[in-house]
Amino acid sequence: MEHPFSVYVLFAFLSLLSFSSAEFADDIGLARSNLPSVQAEKLIRELNLFPKHDLNVINGRDYAPQPKKLVEKPLRFPNLLGSGVPVEDLGHHAGYYNIEHSHAARMFYFFFESRNSKKDPIVIWLTGGPGCSSELAMFYENGPFTIADNLTLAWNEYGWDQASNLLYVDQPTGTGFSYTSDRRDIRHNEEGVSNDLYDFLQAFFAEHPEFAENDFYITGESYAGHYIPAFAARVHRGNKANEGIHINLKGFAIGNGLTDPAIQYKAYTDYALDMGIITKSAYNRIKKVVPVCETAIKLCGTDGTISCVASYFVCNTIFSSIMALAGDTNYYDIRKKCEGSLCYDFSNMEKFLNEKSVRNALGVGDMDFVSCSPTVYQAMLVDWMRNLEVGIPALLEDGVNLLVYAGEYDLICNWLGNSRWVHAMEWSGQQQFVASPEVPFEVDGSEAGVLKSHGALSFLKVHDAGHMVPMDQPKASLEMLRRWTQGKLSEVPSDSGKSIAEM
Repeated sequence: MEHPFSVYVLFAFLSLLSFSSAEFADDIGLARSNLPSVQAEKLIRELNLFPKHDLNVINGRDYAPQPKKLVEKPLRFPNLLGSGVPVEDLGHHAGYYNIEHSHAARMFYFFFESRNSKKDPIVIWLTGGPGCSSELAMFYENGPFTIADNLTLAWNEYGWDQASNLLYVDQPTGTGFSYTSDRRDIRHNEEGVSNDLYDFLQAFFAEHPEFAENDFYITGESYAGHYIPAFAARVHRGNKANEGIHINLKGFAIGNGLTDPAIQYKAYTDYALDMGIITKSAYNRIKKVVPVCETAIKLCGTDGTISCVASYFVCNTIFSSIMALAGDTNYYDIRKKCEGSLCYDFSNMEKFLNEKSVRNALGVGDMDFVSCSPTVYQAMLVDWMRNLEVGIPALLEDGVNLLVYAGEYDLICNWLGNSRWVHAMEWSGQQQFVASPEVPFEVDGSEAGVLKSHGALSFLKVHDAGHMVPMDQPKASLEMLRRWTQGKLSEVPSDSGKSIAEM
């Protein structure tokens, strides 16, 4: 039970933000446009996305559960250029999983077999938001294809299916093509999210036993910095308890993620000052909110509800105040500017997935595609400020590898905050990790990043990249995945070839 005085203090602060004098607001430089509904809408519009609905909840329509837990079909996208390969040889699949511990939820997924070897690892990718479809990454970051303006698909030379058997899942429920007919299936915390994903894996490997012994890795970015550690811990716990099919979990990778909010929100002002986004005087003003944010996060703890929502409001004044001064700077990549409300144009994805021929290929019928769900975003507010770092040391101690990577020009989940929580994490190898040298991460003879590693833990700062590393540095991100899953992340390939400058 939450301490009523603690909640009172937080709401008193919130009231102060909302109704304080202009002098006080000016003094700490606070912006007030951080309501979750406003933030969710802003997130969607910045990507040039316009989902018809806020959530995939089906009311008054007959979408009866299938008798099988998992219903999957071979996939051949229309408008795919230059394949000339039978669908059976491509090994592409799309399907629905009837979520076992739900009232009426179905989870949509894609599965792309490796272009290299079926013995390659199974890699699952989770997009953040929270509430954004993993198809964003599939078509614009590391999937097998890219979308042209005429809505044709071309092969992605640096798709992660070059080095892995690749899974994309629309989650939590209500995101993408995943849906329910019962609002009780909307998830609010990592327990619900990770249990759904774990149950999906059990059904997936039951359907694909030929892959059950492959190495398994969990990857993703942004708010998946919450999903990924919780999911990894759930898989590890299931393995230890001999629940169902053993999943050969080898590692998990977080890209520009939100994992330890107390440390990462504190880093906002430092990163913004270092990169010239704010002045020293603005830094000093905005910094006044940091201690209040830290207190709010402590009150949230692991079981908080009201205090967790309150901490979201308090802490996000730090970020929104920085952005109020940053103007049209793209907070996903501070090298770029946003034009009006548009920071990226991902609209071709929505157009493509709304085509009848594509829907027929996917087997989704007239199901709406919710590219990003404001409702899912707001449902996860009680989860936002929780610290997901706490479960990671136990995984490291048992030899499950963690890679944290971050593009250096991302503000919203910046490399500095990620580096700080990774260095602060207490585990048996902490001192050795902190003392380990930084070494160049080389691709084609040129430095693509700076790597620090010890034992099961690695941190990679990626050069010339923003929030979406696989989109900004596709070749480097594929090399990162390949070497990491092979246990060779810190090695310089002997056949590195020409340098980038020579190409």
